[in-house]
Amino acid sequence: MATANSLPLALLLLLLAAAALSLPPPSLAVTSPYVRPKPRATLSLLRKDADDDGRTPEQVHISVVGSDKMRVTWITGDDAPATVEYGTTSGQYPFSATGSTDTYSYVLYHSGKIHDVVIGPLKPSTTYYYRCSNDTSREFSFRTPPASLPFKFVVAGDLGQTGWTESTLRHIGAADYDMLLLPGDLSYADLYQPRWDSYGRLVEPLASARPWMVTHGNHEIEKIPLVEPRSFKAYNARWRMPYDAGASPSGSNLYYSFDVAGGAVHVIMLGSYTDYAAGSAQHRWLQGDLASVDRARAAFVVALVHAPWYNSNEAHRGEGDGMRAAMEELLHGGRVDAVFAGHVHAYERFARVYGGEADPCGAVHVTIGDGGNREGLAEKYVDPQPATSAFREASFGHGRLEVVNATHALWTWHRNDDDEAVVADQAWITSLASNPACNK
Repeated sequence: MATANSLPLALLLLLLAAAALSLPPPSLAVTSPYVRPKPRATLSLLRKDADDDGRTPEQVHISVVGSDKMRVTWITGDDAPATVEYGTTSGQYPFSATGSTDTYSYVLYHSGKIHDVVIGPLKPSTTYYYRCSNDTSREFSFRTPPASLPFKFVVAGDLGQTGWTESTLRHIGAADYDMLLLPGDLSYADLYQPRWDSYGRLVEPLASARPWMVTHGNHEIEKIPLVEPRSFKAYNARWRMPYDAGASPSGSNLYYSFDVAGGAVHVIMLGSYTDYAAGSAQHRWLQGDLASVDRARAAFVVALVHAPWYNSNEAHRGEGDGMRAAMEELLHGGRVDAVFAGHVHAYERFARVYGGEADPCGAVHVTIGDGGNREGLAEKYVDPQPATSAFREASFGHGRLEVVNATHALWTWHRNDDDEAVVADQAWITSLASNPACNK
């Protein structure tokens, strides 16, 4: 990670941004004294059956497939065609595509009809209007990501569906961004399947308008011995990701990778709760995926996990150590620039680190598990603060990563401060691919 002291260009950009936006300067080894507001109750987004004929699409969300296609997923209560009609003008749909429909049962719960359609090819940076299942009552729209830099990500973990989640989503919705990355723990259904439905309704306004790329967390496992022995049943049925697309298909919805901005950014979504040990399918796939990345083309490589590999919060300490021991060397060899995690319900940013020590060629590690979950915040940190921990605070919020060009990306963390998104932390990240010392 480059700081303003070591990089004149970053210093100039940072000062301009700070002057324009009244941002605080980058911080080193800071434990924020901020006192958080009180927790908020879980929301209720029950389905209004009286207003639904069983064919009305709901819980609509989209995800990218390759460089020019989009997966549209939605649910209907009864049988309805798995068809998406779309075009670039509202009310006009000259294109259409048909996909598949599936359902699942969990104990006594039976899901609605889960439809999955891939549409395209699509033009970059273009707004498309679409409708699902030939339903004329609801028109949706999304904007495709750009085919080159700059590229703007939102990163938010452990969302849940509380009043604080609603606040986080409102702040995200007010931002101009291209894609949302979620490092696990989506609905907090925790076996109670109707919560998956209410979560889908809650996030639909955003998830139907920008691609949401997610990986799983511990709350997605939902395994009950003997009764429901298959893990991730609801997650895999509802949130299908492009694990079988691209140059490096993984064969598992629990880990995958994809490129954005014409290949300038490579994103790796890893699975903290599926086998990651050396020799496992995920470990072998990660080796191959990193080996296939052309860093002359991919200026930045970022990874997402659920359980953080570096963590100075007292909550969940050490839970990511096994995965770090198995995979950190691979990421370091692949010059991965940043690793984003959830699980710990607080925010923390580490400087570049590898093997537990500061390393200028290591990844920046960020814990962003503060989206608004119903379990509350993890407020206790170890003392003293580790030297590699640059900033930490137990507050709800979300992060934004703007990859500005082939050498620099700006990371900012936006605190939900009394319903106003306050920028509490920021850092410039320099691509390791552009650092000669890291490319020997």
